[in-house]
Amino acid sequence: MKRHLLSAADLSRDDAELVLQTAAELRSLADRPIKKLPALRGRTVVNLFFEDSTRTRISFEAAAKRLSADVINFSAKGSSLSKGESLKDTALTLEAMGADAVVVRHGASGAPHRLAHSGWVRSSVVNAGDGTHEHPTQALLDAFTLSRHLGRGKAGSLDGRRVAIVGDVLHSRVARSNALLLATLGAEVTLVAPPTLLPVGVDTWPVETSYDLDAVIPKADAVMMLRVQRERMNGGFFPTPREYSRRYGLDGRRMATLQEHTIVMHPGPMVRGMEISADVADSDRSVIVEQVTNGVAVRMAVLYLLLGGAQPGGEE
Repeated sequence: MKRHLLSAADLSRDDAELVLQTAAELRSLADRPIKKLPALRGRTVVNLFFEDSTRTRISFEAAAKRLSADVINFSAKGSSLSKGESLKDTALTLEAMGADAVVVRHGASGAPHRLAHSGWVRSSVVNAGDGTHEHPTQALLDAFTLSRHLGRGKAGSLDGRRVAIVGDVLHSRVARSNALLLATLGAEVTLVAPPTLLPVGVDTWPVETSYDLDAVIPKADAVMMLRVQRERMNGGFFPTPREYSRRYGLDGRRMATLQEHTIVMHPGPMVRGMEISADVADSDRSVIVEQVTNGVAVRMAVLYLLLGGAQPGGEE
């Protein structure tokens, strides 16, 4: 692995498989009475969140603490950021505190890249979601979940597995990171969305695209539903929520057309009744809650490999 994790494109297949293998070993901690390892004792991890988040922030905090790292949670609200402090000055403050890793979520696409390559900090930077750009650790935990259920052989290979990613692709950093990472791992990805919710340049992504959900999901091994991010929309991307749900929502009728082994995923938070119905979200096919558990193990693996473990290519 490189010094930072900014994009799913930063990961070679060997890098990604190392993270997944490490996460598999760390995942067993979740079933132990004492869930801590001393691997990162004495290291400091800062969660720098410029956007609201529950799942991702708590997941990174739990991951760092289970590795015995010291954790500083730095929220934009109630801090000097709300008074107009710049990203540079915040970074210099973190550097003065001796941060070893900075986990960044920011509303502007590219902010973690700016932090990593500015020379302001010497710590490793992990992108926890930047604008509508990327969310690489979400893609890693999704790949880990897929490999546990659909992986071929001991390594949990996803070669040839078909994954449908459905919904608001335009505003989804999860969709972009998953498209890149799953292709690296050998899966065949199809993006399903109305034309208004597919980004410009999607034809350069390593994916197929479709406007017809009913034609795609019967052949899929996994169906990943995306939340409609209405807070990022300022125009009419679809006629009505009811019409969107009718054409692109996953309900009991559509679930009945899935193959027996097909699993249903969602990065959360879900809008029940919009992109996914309650009966599907709570069904035996759903691995949505498991994704959260897997997220802690995967983020432990990322922090461990960036700060404490052996890296691919023999680097320490």
